[in-house]
Amino acid sequence: MARIRCEGVTKSYGAVTAVSRLTIDIADREFMVFLGPSGCGKTTTLNVIAGLEQISEGDIWFDEKRVTLVPPHQREIAMVFQSYALYPQKTVFENIAFGLRLRGAGKTEIAAKVTAAAKELEIEHLLARRPQQLSGGQRQRVALGRALVRRPTAFLMDEPLSNLDAALRVSMRTLIKKLHRSMGTTFIYVTHDQAEAMTLADRITVMHNGVVQQVDTPDGIYNRPVNRFVAGFLGSPQMNFIDGEIAHAAAAFVHGALRVKLDAARTRGQGGRKVILGVRPEDVEIGRSADLSGQVALISPLGSEQHVNVQMGDVELIVRASKEARIAIGDQIGLTIDPRRLHLFDAASDQALAASP
Repeated sequence: MARIRCEGVTKSYGAVTAVSRLTIDIADREFMVFLGPSGCGKTTTLNVIAGLEQISEGDIWFDEKRVTLVPPHQREIAMVFQSYALYPQKTVFENIAFGLRLRGAGKTEIAAKVTAAAKELEIEHLLARRPQQLSGGQRQRVALGRALVRRPTAFLMDEPLSNLDAALRVSMRTLIKKLHRSMGTTFIYVTHDQAEAMTLADRITVMHNGVVQQVDTPDGIYNRPVNRFVAGFLGSPQMNFIDGEIAHAAAAFVHGALRVKLDAARTRGQGGRKVILGVRPEDVEIGRSADLSGQVALISPLGSEQHVNVQMGDVELIVRASKEARIAIGDQIGLTIDPRRLHLFDAASDQALAASP
């Protein structure tokens, strides 16, 4: 088990900075997820923690040991990759046992550890097969097993589920969460999939252009985003954004003829300020008695719910509705938005507005 700290870590490739001044403290036994779009620096961050990339500036610590210049094989970590990285000529048993054999473990110890890992991963019946005889999900379980038997101080996972279909990803997420709880080991997980991040993480680190945007619990990231990027990256459908300003005379957001009530604590003394209003689709209620109204422009049924595009002048809102809602394209409908659920971002900086003192 390990507490992992990065202090001012920067990784540059010539003139390109992949990770910029990363400072983060990952607690012992924590499940930390690095989340962001492709090219944001999350995999580079994982590689520098593992020692696969040498950092340009800063320091990395495992507990009280500085490991900045320590080679990967001495960091006592295990990595699981997107590509599985299995030896095709070896059986499942041999693939899982490979790391133990390199460490000089005896046959009895190897057999016991491989069997125990295979049982935990529900692949006991596959031990005699080779990778080409396995499905994608089975191969990923073998890759997990190979890491599991080593009992490392930390598990590092780089988008391990991205090659699997949707149903398999859900079952593998459950398995990984159970492994984390049973092993009591630090997990660091890289993904661009917000569902993986929200369901797996104790905390999430959102990255963009090599810079950490926010580190928080899944609830904090989703409900209290610090800027527009974080707010827009989390959520499906994405948060609605509307440019406008805070009214001078009342606690309201104004965009042309559109007025939306705001929480007075958020707007005191800020009349005339240019802002961006953020509204999550699930925070808009459809009903006859409402503050706003608009015309249904599009309906996207998803089985368990419906996504409804509502046109209000030059503004289009995506609203999440129940599957029972009886709505047709062209209908004029009312909308109610709880002012406490709205998000406000400064138009110039994209930073979230805090409540006024």
